[in-house]
Amino acid sequence: MRLALCTGLILAGGYTCLTPALAADPTGDWRVADGVANIRVAQCYGSMWGAVSWEKQPGGRDENNPDASKKNRPTLGMATLIDMKKKPGIDQWEGQVYNAKDGQLYSATITPAGPDQLEIKGCVMGFLCGGETWTRVSPPIPASPANAMAKGAPKSSGAAPRAQGAQQGAQAAQATTGATAPAPATPKAAGTAKSGQKNAADPVGDICLLPEIARFAH
Repeated sequence: MRLALCTGLILAGGYTCLTPALAADPTGDWRVADGVANIRVAQCYGSMWGAVSWEKQPGGRDENNPDASKKNRPTLGMATLIDMKKKPGIDQWEGQVYNAKDGQLYSATITPAGPDQLEIKGCVMGFLCGGETWTRVSPPIPASPANAMAKGAPKSSGAAPRAQGAQQGAQAAQATTGATAPAPATPKAAGTAKSGQKNAADPVGDICLLPEIARFAH
């Protein structure tokens, strides 16, 4: 079975063995396996969430959503990893993944496989599972004012987050020219725009402030 996450993101069919979990931060921007999108993962209100932060082909719509009121919503900024809770004793988070190919939710896990790879596995009714590996394209994200309010959320270090404008602009240029994507960045300090900050190159900003995520959390 093939499951799709956001526009063109495919979870390869068949069972996938996950590599042993390593202590790593799953937050940051991740390039999906087929390179069509980046997913920004952040801790929001005590859970991990992921939203589409960049698209190779801009202007995607959630046209397969069974809810007619959502069929025209943009896929950019759309939540794909939903309310994922950390499993006790291991570096793995469990929750739901939104499948834009059929507009349905599936159970899923994310597991860091070193600092620059993230394994995602989605299952239907507890079986028929498929998975793929995402590659890091920006460093971990420090706690924002929104998610820092969550009980148990790590406190911000106070370091100024590194702007992503240049990086996202380079990604846009790659999409236009077809150039090969650069090697994933080695995690450094902060990795996303300041809370609520948006610009032409990074229109998503802090995903914890996206209405879809904020409404769910509250």
